[in-house]
Amino acid sequence: MLPSALKLSDSVDCLHLKSGRLEKAPLQGPSSDHLAQFIQGSATQTPYSFYHWQYIDIFVYFSHHTVTIPPVGWTNAAHRHGVCVLGTFITEWKDGERLCEAFLAGDERSYRAVADQLVLIAQFFRFDGWLINIENSLSLAAVGNVPHFLRYLTSQLHQQVPGGLVLWYDSVVSSGQLRWQDELNEQNRVFFDACDGFFTNYNWREEHLERMLGQAGERLADVYVGVDVFARGNVVGGRFDTNKSLELIRKHGFSAALFAPGWVYECLEKGDFFQNQDKFWSLLERYLPTHSICSLPFVTSFCLGMGTRRVCYGQEEAVGPWYHPSAQEIQPLFGEHRLEGDGRGWVKTHCCLEDAWNGGSSLLIRGLIPPEVGTVAVRLFSLQVPVPPKIFLSLVYKLEGPSAVGVALELSTADAGSCHVGGISALSAETSSRRSPRPLRVPPTKLAKWVGRCGQQLSGGWVQRCYEVNLRGCLLQDLFINFSRPPGSQKEENFICRLGELQVVDAHSLLTPLPQVQAVTVSHVRWQPAASEREGGPAGLQLSCTLHWAYLLPRVRCFRIHCCQGSEGGSPGSGPSELGRPRLLGLAFVNRYRIVDLAVAAAEPGQDGRVEFLVEPVPKEGFLVPRAEWGRAAMLYSMPRT
Repeated sequence: MLPSALKLSDSVDCLHLKSGRLEKAPLQGPSSDHLAQFIQGSATQTPYSFYHWQYIDIFVYFSHHTVTIPPVGWTNAAHRHGVCVLGTFITEWKDGERLCEAFLAGDERSYRAVADQLVLIAQFFRFDGWLINIENSLSLAAVGNVPHFLRYLTSQLHQQVPGGLVLWYDSVVSSGQLRWQDELNEQNRVFFDACDGFFTNYNWREEHLERMLGQAGERLADVYVGVDVFARGNVVGGRFDTNKSLELIRKHGFSAALFAPGWVYECLEKGDFFQNQDKFWSLLERYLPTHSICSLPFVTSFCLGMGTRRVCYGQEEAVGPWYHPSAQEIQPLFGEHRLEGDGRGWVKTHCCLEDAWNGGSSLLIRGLIPPEVGTVAVRLFSLQVPVPPKIFLSLVYKLEGPSAVGVALELSTADAGSCHVGGISALSAETSSRRSPRPLRVPPTKLAKWVGRCGQQLSGGWVQRCYEVNLRGCLLQDLFINFSRPPGSQKEENFICRLGELQVVDAHSLLTPLPQVQAVTVSHVRWQPAASEREGGPAGLQLSCTLHWAYLLPRVRCFRIHCCQGSEGGSPGSGPSELGRPRLLGLAFVNRYRIVDLAVAAAEPGQDGRVEFLVEPVPKEGFLVPRAEWGRAAMLYSMPRT
């Protein structure tokens, strides 16, 4: 089960894409073949996917193993959305008692050694801290050292992991007994005082919240009131009534800890997972402040990190299920939005695996424009971005069916009174701060790659529109998609629109040339006979190795790893034969990729076999890099003489 912690505060909670604590280099993980295959994705058909990141601040990866390390894919997806990730340290039952006695009942060297290892684990795997869950009784000597352990762990984590967090779960009390309190009180306050936050048990009532107001003092937001989404025990609300719990928690100003929101996946029909997931979070939306995008460039293809096929800029490149959480891109605000008044006009957003522009999914928008209204719009993202002098925007979309509605981007700005607008038209004569960008018609020469598809009908029915915006002294606040009725139409207009990609880019960044992939090397090489050869079939080999290269990670979405095979001529001076067409092996999100059991043809007698690996950088701005600028490394091999 995967709990999520929701910090409910009134301040703006920003998603920093390029700076500060949340600029964590994605992690590829250990290089053992078993782990590498999992870290680099799998062929899971109906995986659990979490994509409502904008509503949460902390993601706790939980299991009943003593030390639970969050999987790399989950950590990368969370950090991309500005969400902290915690692992779990849990002790339970008699084994837990013995373990706690071993490291807590002695002197400080024992508990400090455990704390030091937990900090090192968080550093190595690049997650942000720990949920400490002691669910067994403790001796007086052991429980007396728990606050010292927590205080030392918290201080060391803060020093070594910027923005690190240690949370304590409501279980043991100061006497050492295992007695869940369902609140912060004098019996467990000593643990709260020694760390960053307190996660209550789930069987609370409003009177528990009222009593906690005095205990928490100025740290109301550090008390995470537990909500079991499975609704086990005597709870206020769970399942699709979880909003009842959130309403009371928000009323008293505390944070919330949702335990096991995967209920929608584990207990309901898998075929309805996306609808149920959206329904669950839409019921909580009014109680949850959302993250804002706080820096540029901002680029997303709405990919969930999964799909039934893999698409690259409109071109299908692989068919079959895939699941790779590290490939999940920034997700929008989901839900249904109705016009004020009689509510006849509406817009609803869904994630959709049926089609994609880049990755495995797209954003599907359905809506209705009533006869008395000219346009409807839906807010997709909240922003808090100081605007550079010029920005470029790009939208890739396509309309489904016969609809001819107009599709356009809209931006809203804060402090519109002091915001200078140039080369852009307001939507109305009112002092509205929502702007309609001007289409980019004559791009500067250096932007040719980026604008090469602008205004064009692309493969698969996709269309790309590009815009330029000149603003000075403004703060971008929201990004909308606007739908307008066709000219001359006075009837009710239904529409279905699919969004494939959205970009907001500082113009200056498009003038900076892309670096080239440098220094591609191959290490940890292992050859072995193919299984078919071992069983008496055709000769063949399997190759496992690790690729490394040099590149500035902030400049790319990911790297696409390809290989092609051929042979070297046997006569002196003869060059390589024509290599086969490059085959996509997978995606990398750091400067490393592990290849496992790649099928390679055995070299012919008197000839060397050749395998070439190609590393294709995928810029955030979404254009294709010419193959001549990819990184490459070649391996020559021959069969042993008999």
